[in-house]
Amino acid sequence: MERTGLWRAALLAATATSALIGAAHAQDAKAIIDKLPAELKAQYDGAPQTVTPSAWAGFTPPAKPWKWCHSESYQGNPWRVSVTQELKRLVDGLIADGTVASFEVADSNNDVSQQINQIRGFIDKGCSVITSIPGSATALDDAIAAAHEKNIPFITAAGSVSSPYAINVDSNYTRWGYDMMTAIAKEKADSSVLMVEGIAGHPIVVQEKEGADKALAENPNLKAPRTVNGNWTANVTKTVVLQAIATNPAPIDAVWTTGSESRVVAEAFAEAGRPAPLITGSITGDALGYWKANQDKYRFEGNAVLPGWTAQTLFRVAARMLEGQNPTLNTLMIPIPAVHNADLGTWYKDCMTPDAVSVFPVPPTDPMPEEWLDAYFSKPAKSPGWDYAKVPQACAK
Repeated sequence: MERTGLWRAALLAATATSALIGAAHAQDAKAIIDKLPAELKAQYDGAPQTVTPSAWAGFTPPAKPWKWCHSESYQGNPWRVSVTQELKRLVDGLIADGTVASFEVADSNNDVSQQINQIRGFIDKGCSVITSIPGSATALDDAIAAAHEKNIPFITAAGSVSSPYAINVDSNYTRWGYDMMTAIAKEKADSSVLMVEGIAGHPIVVQEKEGADKALAENPNLKAPRTVNGNWTANVTKTVVLQAIATNPAPIDAVWTTGSESRVVAEAFAEAGRPAPLITGSITGDALGYWKANQDKYRFEGNAVLPGWTAQTLFRVAARMLEGQNPTLNTLMIPIPAVHNADLGTWYKDCMTPDAVSVFPVPPTDPMPEEWLDAYFSKPAKSPGWDYAKVPQACAK
């Protein structure tokens, strides 16, 4: 009995100590965030990620040339393929100048166990850095800790992980999900909304849904009677939307989506002979081509969650870390460019057609200027191998 009491007391003391450490870290992170430019500081409002000071503040990088490894969780849609292609283009520039020796990519195809094995394989190969789009927010934590033990930074994009040893280059997707649902409420307060989510369980999907649910709670006249998963893949999205339309004869005023498949959503409604809904999501080249050809059948309100700037910010953070610049936070928030229905003409380019599924718009200006990125590092300097003026344009061959 005495031993049990001592064990319980020790457990309570350890839990209290952990809570105090967590609170102290949160205060330390808040002090760092408060010093950020206003545009970046705003990205942390309501963010679901646990933000702490970086575990890599004292990182000493390995000698050049570096071995760059990229762990992908899924390459089954053009968006993900484009991320890898742009990341490779940028790393190839560092290979050309001798800064990087090699670039290796592993794709686990939505198999989290496989991604863990691939990450451990990268560790065994002695990668200098591992960049990643993670397939789980929590399952990779042990592998990330193993990378940290070997002094290998693990840097994510398009979804944060819970490991304190990762650097997450992310955006506030909860805020985005909230903003998209709020835009629907502003258009028509009593809308009936079809919700089309991405890959079930993916960190971004969970965050976006939290934001949407918050907006639904604030706008009780909005109704979202049906939710389907399109897996961020065009043919899957179109199939599940057509099925939802066929089984729901009542009016559907809006479609809240979490991906880049707004064109096939619009096509599904047109093929079913249903009125064009307001569609949220991320703008793409094929959607802009469809809009140009069918302006009476496409209504959009959303943002530009683009593979280009996703790869570019991931690359720049990793390259800066390898140069020894040292990030101050574990989560570096990147603003998502907004795209309104009235703006579609400024985003459209001649090469964009309804079939241009691999064409993604390029923002006219860098969504993450270098001076903003500098604010995330204790020893900031220009991103190696980076020039936004050299980013290939959407219609470039």
